[in-house]
Amino acid sequence: MIRYRDFACVAFALSAWALPVVAPLPANAQLWTWTREQMIEYTPAWTGERFADGRPKVSDGLLERARGLSSEEIIINWAQGDASAGRGGGAEARGNPYSQYTGGWRVLHPSKKMVGRAVTMSFMPARPDLDAVVNARARANGTEHLHNQTVIDMLQPGDVLVVDLYGKQQGGTIVGDNLFHYIMRATHGGGLVVDGSIRDLEGINEIDMPAYFRSVDPSYISGVTVAAVNVPIRIGDVTVMPGDVVIGDPEGVTFVPPQLIAGIVDRADTTHIHDEWTKKKFDEGKYKSSDIYGSPHDPALIKEYQEYLAKRLQEIRNSNAK
Repeated sequence: MIRYRDFACVAFALSAWALPVVAPLPANAQLWTWTREQMIEYTPAWTGERFADGRPKVSDGLLERARGLSSEEIIINWAQGDASAGRGGGAEARGNPYSQYTGGWRVLHPSKKMVGRAVTMSFMPARPDLDAVVNARARANGTEHLHNQTVIDMLQPGDVLVVDLYGKQQGGTIVGDNLFHYIMRATHGGGLVVDGSIRDLEGINEIDMPAYFRSVDPSYISGVTVAAVNVPIRIGDVTVMPGDVVIGDPEGVTFVPPQLIAGIVDRADTTHIHDEWTKKKFDEGKYKSSDIYGSPHDPALIKEYQEYLAKRLQEIRNSNAK
């Protein structure tokens, strides 16, 4: 049985049968979005594939490799970027990795890693005169009303919906369990990050998709206006761009600029191998921790590690090339 609570629009409720299935949002249908040309202009460091609207499209293969990264590994390998093009650039181009991490979330399914491409959405408190103009413009472009489902219906496989609801609890519930299930199906389990709230937690908890949210409330979404779609938004103290690689683990969420992710993942292979070798040596029971960690000092152990590193890196590169 359909529960109509999942079909509340922004600012006032809509009947379930009145909701449209929406194609990519017209550029002038909400307060602020980017044209394809603007998206490219504001993301010039990304030289790879793009979606039709210009949003950077990091490859599925790279996203899968990023699934093995922890928050700590992202920070470590972000900070160690080299100067080669497309692999992180210099320190100024890379920015401060800590500025792209945000914690303090309630985390659904903490053992399930979240990785995907950001689709951004921002709300502001509603006011009737503004809502009237926004929705009139939407109707002129074939959209009956702008609301949460307008953007939810735009989602594609591999996307993570990232929503600024300015921490709102009552009335800041971006989805309940029905729409959460839809997002899971549309994104193939990509995920949800909302600086706001959700509802129907009991039902959502049964759905196999990661989510990060500030609070839970039984109310439906209300008293807000869709302000912007697929433009820079603020999540906590982080600026999030459409197409950022969103990586969530039990500690929190990091938003990685798409042009940096390949270099971070490449360098993380070395981190993984170092940790792998370190634990293997500890398991031998012959060494003190200081003999092995953080780096060996004995020339024989250094040589052993370097040979192990070269062998494992080649194995990983061969695997990634398939």
